Amino acid sequence: MKLATYKDGSRDGQLVVVSRDLSTAHYATGIAQTLQQVLDDWNFLAPQLQDLSVTLNHGKARHAFAFDPAMCMAPLPRAYQWADGSAYLNHVELVRAARQSEVPQSFYTDPLMYQGGSDDFIGPCDPVVVASEDFGIDFEAEIAVVTGDVPMGSTPEQALDGVRLLMLANDVSLRNLIPAELAKGFGFFQSKPATAFSPVAVTPDELGDAWQGGRVHLTLQSTWNGRKVGMCDAGPEMTFHFGQLIAHICKTRNVRAGSIVGSGTVSNQAVEVNGRKEWPKGYSCIAEKRAIETILDGKPSTGFMKYGDTIRIEMKGRDGQSVFGAIDQEIAPLATD
Repeated sequence: MKLATYKDGSRDGQLVVVSRDLSTAHYATGIAQTLQQVLDDWNFLAPQLQDLSVTLNHGKARHAFAFDPAMCMAPLPRAYQWADGSAYLNHVELVRAARQSEVPQSFYTDPLMYQGGSDDFIGPCDPVVVASEDFGIDFEAEIAVVTGDVPMGSTPEQALDGVRLLMLANDVSLRNLIPAELAKGFGFFQSKPATAFSPVAVTPDELGDAWQGGRVHLTLQSTWNGRKVGMCDAGPEMTFHFGQLIAHICKTRNVRAGSIVGSGTVSNQAVEVNGRKEWPKGYSCIAEKRAIETILDGKPSTGFMKYGDTIRIEMKGRDGQSVFGAIDQEIAPLATD
């Protein structure tokens, strides 16, 4: 089934069930008001939502209405936890190579992860508000999962059983703020503003055989200012699958229902053409493009995002239809009185 949260003036919005083709929706009123309610009581409430989903997909829901992504908040407008990994190590390798820095061997056995802000996510069509263009505004196209309860000490296989829903994410980064923060030795903070998520969150069965081994084997598309810059394969090159990312958190604590875990920037390796490396599948963040330019030409030539720039992030299924709907945002300045 596919679930979304409509804006209603409250912090947590109103849960809706969305048809498979994203054309129609139906309020989940009478079953649950919010997505967090469902995650807290999944075994009881999810089957009821599934029944409504079946009715909606058969065109028999009495109060169905046209689905409008612009009405959507993030599927979970605020969450108990937002932990973002860096599961595509090719991304790390590129960024490090541009700095002429080695990747520590531990990175290949122990996932990188940071704790992001989870009190204020933004909707898929909401503007990305940034106080200054000088911060180095960047998009990051990612996949994320929403979990149920996963106990401390869970294995990666056990952790995978805790995946309830999948989404896309735009994990906005302010690149020019990162070096000073990392130099303090305490990790990202101001350099990671509010994250946006896709209009709908989907249960793993909606992906069919594209969901295998904790990875999504589909293409993640990134379109910057109307130009498609990324057609990255999200499956085979994901070094750590979602079960491993969740189990990483579970090493020392429980993961509770409503936690969101991100994949990090989806990234694909280069191919060699006439003795020169090329990246035909493009990139899922500008920092990676700049790293590639530095590796090839000695310096970056692509600038970061400016006010008025747009970013669209989407993933289509094997049938060519959008799976999660699209994140479609514009970069905007902070309003002043």
